[in-house]
Amino acid sequence: MPRLSEALGGRVDLWIKREDLGPLPFSGNKVRNLEFILAAAIADGADSIVTAGRRWSNHCRLAAVAGTRLGLDVHLVLSGPGVERSPNVALIELFGGTVHAAATDERSEREALVERVAKDLRAHGRRVTVVPVGGSGAIGAWGQVLAALELAEQASAHRLTPGAIVLPSASGGTQAGLIVGSELASDRPPRIIGVITARPEPELRPIVERLVRELATLAGIDAPSDRIELDGSQLGAGYGLTTEDSMAAARLIARTEGILVDPVYTAKGLAGLVGLVRSGALDGQAAVFWHGGGLPAIFEDLTTPG
Repeated sequence: MPRLSEALGGRVDLWIKREDLGPLPFSGNKVRNLEFILAAAIADGADSIVTAGRRWSNHCRLAAVAGTRLGLDVHLVLSGPGVERSPNVALIELFGGTVHAAATDERSEREALVERVAKDLRAHGRRVTVVPVGGSGAIGAWGQVLAALELAEQASAHRLTPGAIVLPSASGGTQAGLIVGSELASDRPPRIIGVITARPEPELRPIVERLVRELATLAGIDAPSDRIELDGSQLGAGYGLTTEDSMAAARLIARTEGILVDPVYTAKGLAGLVGLVRSGALDGQAAVFWHGGGLPAIFEDLTTPG
């Protein structure tokens, strides 16, 4: 990203990993998780999956399209309250997903509705797999381990040695996978800096720690838990709520590199990267920004809860 690097003073050599470009519509980093999650579900004999998220969820939209392509019946439990128009929900339904709307944004209500939907499907003879929010269990996060290995190969081809990878971190799976994957790829792995977008650090850190341990066990290495870095500077008023910094970062990358970032996740991750560059924390290094996708959220009304 030479023009963005220049706009930020030329202090850091900025690159981008375009997870928003991929084999499914609008794509996103969750495609990597679903590759393993849906394969496991099919191997277990499932004909239906149930998963959950907010109305702008990248994971839920991709679960709908990927599941439909594989012949699965996909049910999405979305947190409320409902809104008159949601482009992402419209896409989920266009791809064949069945939406079950919770009345509020309470996590406990959403989880209870997931259980009820799965129970009802099973009562009608369906073979159901319940997929965790964000697809961020260890099975799904293994896809992010492979993503780190892929990045290492691509960086080597460009004779690039990143000092840091900066990403939005919401449910923790991508960050955990990149930590373990980069440990496998190099004796001197880059920093993996997760910019918090959904929940405060005391909630997110133990999730990332658990996933790092589980993935490290699968990889046959010691858990590199000391490499978990979380940046809470961009959470703002909360999940799905924009900040001045995130909107400014979105405008900056659009006007320098012609790249769009969504306001829920990726713009906040980018704002974290911009803050790190301006603070001098990455001076003289190469850094990779991890674009997680989620572009339909650009068209959501984020002034309305849900």
